[in-house]
Amino acid sequence: MSPPEGIFFHEDASLLVWRPQGVVNEAAVNQIIAYLGDLELRRETQFNRFIDTEQAEEIDLNFRYIFHISLYRRLSYRGPNVLTAILARDDAISRYFKLHELLTQGSAIDVRVFKKRELAAEWLGVPVALLEKQVG
Repeated sequence: MSPPEGIFFHEDASLLVWRPQGVVNEAAVNQIIAYLGDLELRRETQFNRFIDTEQAEEIDLNFRYIFHISLYRRLSYRGPNVLTAILARDDAISRYFKLHELLTQGSAIDVRVFKKRELAAEWLGVPVALLEKQVG
């Protein structure tokens, strides 16, 4: 399966980066979830995740959908513990990811929402430059 638009994988750091652009809707999230599940099955080692919402203009989702996706991820992920750092400076966008953070607590998926890229990089244990936008 080829990566959806906005997905980068840093092999050397075992880090998947998603930079959604425009409107984040169910179709986009479903595509990412399918790709993520496929990648988790194919890779022999775990990898952390970083979501950069700086280019997302709005979220066209509802809390019921977030609840459903978060519980699905919580129950379907069977790998070792992984970190998911989310950069969400916009309060409206942040609310959706905070719900995801809450609903995955206690699972192998440790989610944290950050307003500063540097803090996300520190938590993930990677250089902040790795979380900067790639060109090309």
